[in-house]
Amino acid sequence: MDDVGNIKSSLNQDFKGLLSLYEASYLILEGETILENARELVAKLLKQYLKENNDHQYLWMLVDHALELPLHWRMPRLEARWFIDVYEKNKDKNPIILVLAILDYNIVQSIHQEDLRYVSTWWEELGLGKRFNFARDRLMENFLWSAGMIIAPEDGKSRIFHTMVNALITVIDDVYDVYGTLDELELFTDVVERWDINEIHRLPDYMKIYYHALYNSVNEMAFDTLKEQGIDVIPFLKKLWTDLCKAYLVEAKWYYTGYTPTLQEYIDNAWISVGGSLMLAHSYLVTDHITEEGLHNIQENYSDIIYGSSLIIRLTNDLGTSPHELKRGDIPKSVQCYMYESGVSEEEAREHIRKLIDATWKKINEDQMAKLPFSRKFIEISKNIARVSLLMYQNGDGHGIEDKETKDRVLSLFVNPISLPK
Repeated sequence: MDDVGNIKSSLNQDFKGLLSLYEASYLILEGETILENARELVAKLLKQYLKENNDHQYLWMLVDHALELPLHWRMPRLEARWFIDVYEKNKDKNPIILVLAILDYNIVQSIHQEDLRYVSTWWEELGLGKRFNFARDRLMENFLWSAGMIIAPEDGKSRIFHTMVNALITVIDDVYDVYGTLDELELFTDVVERWDINEIHRLPDYMKIYYHALYNSVNEMAFDTLKEQGIDVIPFLKKLWTDLCKAYLVEAKWYYTGYTPTLQEYIDNAWISVGGSLMLAHSYLVTDHITEEGLHNIQENYSDIIYGSSLIIRLTNDLGTSPHELKRGDIPKSVQCYMYESGVSEEEAREHIRKLIDATWKKINEDQMAKLPFSRKFIEISKNIARVSLLMYQNGDGHGIEDKETKDRVLSLFVNPISLPK
């Protein structure tokens, strides 16, 4: 940049360099204003490039893709699938690298198919999808979250356990949101907190089925951890599932009383109710060599990187789902809370939420460099869950509503292999 803060004129036509600078600007920390200002200037130049140039198809697609969503915010496996298709159109491509990328992609896809067979059998035998016809039956979407978070091919067991957790969260979310009465929800929350199978008689019949499934599934995962790592994590998991149910109950009370919280009041509860912290806690147990320090860090104060990732899930979820969820009978989301609190239009509120997402990514960029009691793998998983949320809710509710975009992604990732070039 020159002395007055503009991109140097000698670099204005170096669109590959500008694209790299634009992508790098999403790795900034809070307070790095030079790169942040550069991002805005570079974005204008790249948008101008899209309008005026269509003779270099490969670069044009890279620029258009980056302006839609930066690489740092994208789900790695889906990005690999997209880039293989684009790289084929590059006249300067290396055919050997292309073939190796396709072979690798297809091999990993076959591993994902094995994971899916296992969780599909588990879900069918559990029977919740059939018994809870009011709830969203979203096994494939739940597996998409898992595969997007836990990308190492050898971590199939982790993806399987994680999909189980996601499926259980999706069902109980709908129990609290659309089906249970307030008395039933208060009772269920109390039973979860007690974590005693002998308390099941207090629940209505439909809740008995779910509680039994939850109790058995979580205890089985805890037994697996005890067997492999020698640590009893039942108190840890009990606390986290109780936190989730208590956060759901707060929202249920807001709904039944017609209460609209402030944005901060909403966020303080909703970053837990979105389920991200619980998903990451389970991920920690099956992807890491766990330690008492790591468990304590999650259980007692939730690490900043877990909070940041969970907040991004919450805010992206709200941007993509709030109109639909309000129609089906839900509390005001972050967009509506900010509109109510500040008296702004919906678009202004949405822009404010987008800025919060950007600010949270800066904090995550910083937190990942701090000394944490977690492995690099777990820190990467924490970032990946935020990336999956941006994918899921980029153009609406890709998790809660069956749409063509999510279906196409599932097919390309888990069903349809890539053909080798002839």
